Amino acid sequence: MPALAISTDQGQLTGRGLEGFYRAGRRLLSRCQLRVAGREPIAVQARMLSADCARFVATLRPSADGGPDPDVIVERTRYADGTERIILRSAAGRHLRLPVEVSLGTDLAELAAVASGNTGPELPASVHDSGMRWSSPPGTCVVSAHPGPADALASAGLLRWEVELPPGGTWSLELRVRPEGAGPVRAVGHGASRSLATARAAGDDPRARTLLDRSVEDLQALLLRDPEHPTDVHLAAGAPWRCGLAPAEALAAARMALPLGTRIAAGTLRMLARRQLVGKGPRAGMIPGPLRNAGPHLPPGCTGVEATLLFPVLLAEAWRWGLPAQETEELLPAAERCLRWLLAAADGGPLPDPYPGGPARCETQAHAHRAALLGADLLDAHSRPGGADLRHWAERLRGSFREDFWVEDRTGGRPAAACLADGRPVSHLTGGAAHLLDTGLLGSGVLAPGLLDKVRTEQLARLLGGPAMDSGWGLRSLGAKEAAYNPFGHRGGAVRVHETAVAVAGLAAAGYEKEASALLRGALAAAETFDCRLPEMYAGEQRTEGGAPLPHPAACRPAATAAAAGVLLLTSLAGIRPDAPSGTVTLSPVRSAPLGELGLTALRVAGAPFSVRVSRLGLAMVEEAAEGLQLGV
Repeated sequence: MPALAISTDQGQLTGRGLEGFYRAGRRLLSRCQLRVAGREPIAVQARMLSADCARFVATLRPSADGGPDPDVIVERTRYADGTERIILRSAAGRHLRLPVEVSLGTDLAELAAVASGNTGPELPASVHDSGMRWSSPPGTCVVSAHPGPADALASAGLLRWEVELPPGGTWSLELRVRPEGAGPVRAVGHGASRSLATARAAGDDPRARTLLDRSVEDLQALLLRDPEHPTDVHLAAGAPWRCGLAPAEALAAARMALPLGTRIAAGTLRMLARRQLVGKGPRAGMIPGPLRNAGPHLPPGCTGVEATLLFPVLLAEAWRWGLPAQETEELLPAAERCLRWLLAAADGGPLPDPYPGGPARCETQAHAHRAALLGADLLDAHSRPGGADLRHWAERLRGSFREDFWVEDRTGGRPAAACLADGRPVSHLTGGAAHLLDTGLLGSGVLAPGLLDKVRTEQLARLLGGPAMDSGWGLRSLGAKEAAYNPFGHRGGAVRVHETAVAVAGLAAAGYEKEASALLRGALAAAETFDCRLPEMYAGEQRTEGGAPLPHPAACRPAATAAAAGVLLLTSLAGIRPDAPSGTVTLSPVRSAPLGELGLTALRVAGAPFSVRVSRLGLAMVEEAAEGLQLGV
């Protein structure tokens, strides 16, 4: 970020669909087609080298009388920042003279126009120095070539070289795509100091290492700077559709990525604190956010409500993971404003979403209850007032939730997706119920109490682990037996990776290891089919022998919440519960060790490297930790 490149595995940029180089939401180049000796090379391999780099290999047989073996290997290395390197290697036993042509074109369209198919024709090109130039009212793009071409034809956007290749010889070309007057992209992920720990996983299941590597790499690549405060970084929601800030997703991803350090959490919190609504009125204290589709049975929810509730939770848990005391103190006033808004908006009862006038959603009550308890803990620890009021409201919510949000039936009951303003429950079972298991971390490694009692928690675990919710690839966002179920519905049946990871972590923490392990194995199997770069969602069709999950055409990949979910899925197996202010860390590993032995190295706890190993017997051992950090019981 803020640059990306999209192409098929053939390597050519044809101008069709979404193909092209993008920067800051605008397509700079849509077409980049290579021909050697008048022919397109035959693609043989496409491979991601890193989050911002892909390599394409093709071959060519310049003449028909040379036998079946290719004489030329064509290698293209494409970088998201707008650089492409093309290398021709001769495998022929004779001297080759090859005309090389690169055909270029662009519409300089915005990503939204590209996605909707309203881009218009290609713009006319003009020859510019060693390449081509295109101009339109929104901006100007220049493609420069090194070495410069022998010929350039503006009407066709064509650059041409005459290449001499001796036996075993090579020839290279570099193309650079830039807005006119702009330099190379200064991506946050390429900074001198990394914002994330370079954590590694090793053990019996090789997928764990690949998943963690890819997750860390994608999170680093999705980082953006706050333009007004460049030292503060946060995560973009995902590529290609949401390349900017989405407050709720940024907070959720930063929270799941806390085992990699607190820098992203701190930057995200500071950036959103500056955007918090202040002053007077019913919205004072909220983190602004747009409405979001909530599936087939509920009206749109408000991401601002979710972000406002996540803010104090992330601050409280980042402090436990090792956020410095001074940074925590600076962010406390913003957290207090969030918590005051919560009490005012809830007005002694459940919290409506959207506020005001919306239904009381199940997952919103889970977020609010967690925010109240963790917020109270944070305020008490820093000698701030308000903790008692928050705990009192949370206690009242627990009582009313168990009465109003639990729908009894012959199978043991279920949590309602929501309660309407007139008190009627929306009884559909959704993946959002997994958030009831995510209670948050208090001091000494203790988890906050949840909204459900033990009997109902056990029933929820059974439901989440049952065939209606567990697709075999992860947790469905709506049960397969519910009305309006759609395996591609992003909140109506598709698997959302974030909710799956929350369910795995919550089930494991509550002691329901069988259900947690099944969902974990399903998510890992899905990750393997996506080369361990998980999309934010995919179809919730039932897993079959030899099958693969169906990609969702509107899913971001990479996505911040999906990449961070990969971190949560693996670290939840060790059950790391730090309390940096008191100098302790508690381990609560999954005793069944569903992935066998697993070692996690170079995590961050209390600002220092932290490594832990879970044995095949489900025993966790700390192998590296900050000096003075004690293992709690």
